[in-house]
Amino acid sequence: MTGRNENDDFASIWNILASSIREIHTKNSSQLSFEELYRNAYKLVLRKQAMDLYEKVAELEKDWLYNDVRKQVASLITPALLTITDSADATEHANERKAAGERLLAKLKEVWEDHQLCMGMITDVLMYMDRVVMQELRSQSIYDTSMGLFRDCVLRADIGGENGTIGSVFENTLLFMILLEREGVIIDRALIKHCVYLLEGLYEDGIEDSTGKLYHTTFEPAYLEASRRYYAAEGQRLLTTTDAATFCKRVTARIRAEQSLCQQTLSPVTEAKVMEVIDDCLIRHYIGEVIRMDDSGVKYMIQNDRLEDLKNVFELIARIDAKKVALTKVVQQTVIEYGTAVNTAAKELSQNPPAPSATDQGKKSSAPDEKQPVANLQTAAAIKWVDDVLKLKAKFDRIWEEAFVKDQALQTALTLSFSDFINVNPRGTEYLSLFFDENLRKGIKGKTEEEVDALIDNGITLLRYIRDKDLFETYYKKHLSRRLLMKRSASMDAERQMITKMKMEVGNTFTQRLESMFKDMAVSADLTTSYRDYIGNNSRIELEMSVLTSTMWPMEIMSSHNREGQVQLPCIFPKNIESLKQSFERFYLDKHSGRKLSWLPGMGTADIRATFMRQNGKVERHDLNVSTYAMVILLLFNDLPSGESLTFEEIQEKTRIPTNELIRNLQSLAVAPKTRVLRKEPMSKGVQPSDKFSFNEQFTSKFTRLKIGVVSASGNKVENKEERTDTEKKTSEERGNTIEAAIVRIMKQRKTLAHSQLITEAISQLAARFTPDVNMVKKRIESLIDREYLERITDSDPPAYSYVA
Repeated sequence: MTGRNENDDFASIWNILASSIREIHTKNSSQLSFEELYRNAYKLVLRKQAMDLYEKVAELEKDWLYNDVRKQVASLITPALLTITDSADATEHANERKAAGERLLAKLKEVWEDHQLCMGMITDVLMYMDRVVMQELRSQSIYDTSMGLFRDCVLRADIGGENGTIGSVFENTLLFMILLEREGVIIDRALIKHCVYLLEGLYEDGIEDSTGKLYHTTFEPAYLEASRRYYAAEGQRLLTTTDAATFCKRVTARIRAEQSLCQQTLSPVTEAKVMEVIDDCLIRHYIGEVIRMDDSGVKYMIQNDRLEDLKNVFELIARIDAKKVALTKVVQQTVIEYGTAVNTAAKELSQNPPAPSATDQGKKSSAPDEKQPVANLQTAAAIKWVDDVLKLKAKFDRIWEEAFVKDQALQTALTLSFSDFINVNPRGTEYLSLFFDENLRKGIKGKTEEEVDALIDNGITLLRYIRDKDLFETYYKKHLSRRLLMKRSASMDAERQMITKMKMEVGNTFTQRLESMFKDMAVSADLTTSYRDYIGNNSRIELEMSVLTSTMWPMEIMSSHNREGQVQLPCIFPKNIESLKQSFERFYLDKHSGRKLSWLPGMGTADIRATFMRQNGKVERHDLNVSTYAMVILLLFNDLPSGESLTFEEIQEKTRIPTNELIRNLQSLAVAPKTRVLRKEPMSKGVQPSDKFSFNEQFTSKFTRLKIGVVSASGNKVENKEERTDTEKKTSEERGNTIEAAIVRIMKQRKTLAHSQLITEAISQLAARFTPDVNMVKKRIESLIDREYLERITDSDPPAYSYVA
C-alpha cells in the first residue's frame, strides 16, 4: 500500500515538474513558483528517487529537443544550403544560399542560447538532485546531459536521404560564409562568432576535454582543409596573373584579412593553424619563384629602389624561413653583379679616357698633342671606384635598414657579397688607400667635422671588407709618408682620427707602424726647434729636418738601392747646403751617439727665391716651392755664366741624382708650360741625355709664389705594372716572415702539434691581416725545420712537429 502511494506521489510530483519544465522552454515561466518546484524535486531526492527524476528530466529534454527544436531548425534547411562548393561567385544562387544560411545560423544561435538559458533555470530547480546524482551516483549533471542531448538530437539529427545531418549543413554554411568574406562579401561576423561559441560549448562525447570540443573535432579540420584548397588555388592564380610586387601585396593583404577574420569569428587557437596553411600555400610554394621573377622580382625591386615591395618580400619569406635562403641568394647575386659592373667600369676608365663633351670639343688644348696621362686616368678610376662602391654600399644599407629591418641573415649575405666583389679587384687595396690619400690631402677642405667623420667612417667600412689588410697597410704607409714628409695633409687631426678608427677596426698591431711615423714627425719637430736654437743666427738657410726610424717607414723611401737593386750613390749637395747638412749631423750625433743618419733628398722640399733679370734692367723675383732634387738642380745655375747651358749628363754627373728622378724634375722645371724656369734645347716633352738646359731669364708669372710639382711623382697615383710587381714581391716576403712568426708562436705554446692542426691554427691567426696560401705555410714550416726551429716527430701518424727550444 505504501509503495503504491510513493509511486503515485512520484507521478504526481513529476507531472508538476514536467509541466513547469515545458513552460520554461516555451517562455511561460512567469507564473511559476521556483521555490515550490525546488521543494518538490527535493522531496523526490529524499525518497531515494533522484535517479528516477534524473532519467525523467533527460527523457523530457530529449523529446523537446528532437520533436520541437530539431524541427524548427530543419525547417530552415533549403536546397540551396545543401550545395557544397568552394566557389562564392556573386550569382543569384550564392545570394540565395547566403540569405538562407544567415537564417539557419540565426536560428541555431537562438535555440542554443534558449537551451542554455532554460537549462540554467531548470538546473536551479534540480540543484539538490544534481548534487546527489553527481556525488553518490557518479553521473553527469543534468545540465551537461542536456548539452549532449542538444548535440545528439539537433546537430546529429539526419535531414533525410543523403543530405547528412543538421550539423554537417551547419558547418558547411559556416564555411560558405567564411568563403564569402574572403571574396569581399560583407557577412555578419558576430553571428559567426556566436555559432562558434555553440561548437565550443559541445563535446564529442560526455567527457569535457578541450580537445574533444566539436569545434576542434569537426569544424576546425574542415575549415583548415577548405582554407588549404582555397589558398592553393589563390596562389596559383596570383602567380600566373600578377607581378612579384602585386603577388606579395595580395598575399600580405590575405594574411591580415585572415588574421582579422580569425580574431573576430573563430577560436584564438585556430589563427596559428590557418596562418601555417597560408604560409604553405601562398608563400612556401611560390616565394622562390616570385623572388626570381625576371621583370619584377627582387633584382628589379633593388634596381628601382622599391623599398616597400622589398619589405613585403622580406616579411613573407621570414614567415617560412628564418635564414631567408631564397632572398639572400638573389640579393648576393645582385650585389656581385653591381660590384662586377663597378670593377669593370673602373678598369675601362683607367684604360680609356671618357669621350669629350661638346663643350670640351670646342675648346683648344693648351698643347696640340697633349693627352691626359694614363697615370691620371688610373688615379681618377681608383677614386671613382671607391666612390661607386660607397654609393652601392649606401644603397644596400638603406635597403637593409628599411626593407630588411636590419636582419642578421641579410647583413651576413651583404657582407659576404661586398667582400667577394671588392676582393676580386686586384687593386682594391691600393684604390682604397688612394681614396684616403686624395681626401686627406684636399678632399676634406671646407668640410665640417661631421662630414669628415662620415667620410672616414665610410672608408673604414670598406676596409672591413678587404681581406689582404697587410697589402692595404703597405699602400697606406706609402701614401701617408708622402703626406707627412711633403706636408700635403689637409688636417693632422683628421690623420690622427683616421689612425684611431683603423685601430678600433683592425687592432693595435695594424696601426703600430703608422703611429710610429707620427711619433717620428713629432720628435723631428722638436729636434728642428732644438737645432735652430743650437745654430742661432749663424745660417741664412732655414733647415727643417725629419728624422725617420728606418724600420717603420716604407722600404722604398728608406732604401739606398734603386729598383734594380743597385746601390744608389748619395746626392751631391751645393756647398752651402752640404755645410748645413754636416752641421746638423754633428748636432744630432752628439745627442745620439752610435746612430747613423742616411739622407733622403727624394722626399724633401725647398723654398728658394729666384731672380730674373730683364733686358730693360728690371728685376722679377719669384718664391719657388720645389723638391729637394729640383733645388739642387737650380742651384747649379748660380755659378754658371749667363747664357751658358748644362747637358743632362753634366747635371747628373754634378748631382748624382737618380736618372728617373732627374728626368721628372727637369720636365717639371723645363717642360711644364707654366713653370719653365729652365730652358730646354731642343724643346720636346721627353728628356734625352744630350739635351741642354739653361736658366730662363725670360720666365714670367703673375704669381709671386709658385709651387713646382714633380711630373708623374709616384705620390697620388696608381702603381704601374713594374711598381705593382715590386710591391707584391715585398709583400710576399713580409708575409713569409709573418707566417713564420705565427708558426713559432703557436709551437712555442703547444710544444707538439699535428701538421693539419698547425696549418689550421696558423691560417686562423693570420686571417685578420691576409689570407695565407696553404702551400706558403707548408714552405715556411719546411724552412723552420731546416733552420732547426721545428723538428718532425718520427713515426707519427698523422704527421706532427715539435718545437725546438
